[in-house]
Amino acid sequence: MRAPARNDDRRTMKIGMASPNSSYGVPTAEMASDLEARGYESLWVGEHSNIPTSRTTPHPSGIDLPRFYWHMRDPFVSLAAAAAATTNLRIATGVCLLLEHEILDLAKSVATLDEQSGGRFDFGIGVGWNVEELANVSSVPWSKRYQAMRETVAALRGIWTEEESGYAGEFVNFESSWVFPKPAQQGGPSVVMGCQGRLGMQHVAEYGDGWCPIDIGFRDVVQGIEWFHRALVDADRDPETVPITIYSFGAPSAETAERYRDAGVDRVLLGAPDEADAHKRFVDKHQAIVDEFSD
Repeated sequence: MRAPARNDDRRTMKIGMASPNSSYGVPTAEMASDLEARGYESLWVGEHSNIPTSRTTPHPSGIDLPRFYWHMRDPFVSLAAAAAATTNLRIATGVCLLLEHEILDLAKSVATLDEQSGGRFDFGIGVGWNVEELANVSSVPWSKRYQAMRETVAALRGIWTEEESGYAGEFVNFESSWVFPKPAQQGGPSVVMGCQGRLGMQHVAEYGDGWCPIDIGFRDVVQGIEWFHRALVDADRDPETVPITIYSFGAPSAETAERYRDAGVDRVLLGAPDEADAHKRFVDKHQAIVDEFSD
């Protein structure tokens, strides 16, 4: 399992942007080009293939569901445009709801994006929070979503690293097949998991290359990091080898970024608004954080 090295220079930290990537927001290629010029390290875009209008499942934060949830662009097409418009900016799904995809098609999309971007892609994944959204596109029972994610990740890694690959599991099954291209990054892109609860942390600790929780999901982010580090130790892994990316949606500030850096966070993602004008005001307002902390 590949794990990117931790940034050892404690004076700096990676600063990325988490974008709603809405169809009424800034075009993704334009956004990526601007972020690279401003010194951002990465651009992360989310995914919701569908939002059932029944709206049975409440948003985890308790808020009314923002409209960008059902206006998100396709993440892989968007990130391909971002990669073509930039040279060094890393691109990432933040996160891909991998259980909503047919696995061979997903494996090819990820590998092609990594190949075409020159190995600049990080594969952020999650199981999601919307019960009816998953049910709309998958037969995986909600109670079994973590088991299905484990199988899916194992199968994807096999496809990316083996000439011929097949998989036989409870939820993932396909006969030995050729699936090309292979990713540019040896072993495939980093699998960065956004699973936040105790069960999710156990899965990240077991087979994730990185962890990307949202800060507003914790009463105390530093305590959450301590829980995660204990989960890594319990899984016989060194916390220093599993980088942490934090989505900072709670009014990001230089003080917040410094606190996260000192707690061992490798990357902070600033959560931008969805409206184009608000996004532009946001990046201007927070440029000082990028200038102060970025590599």
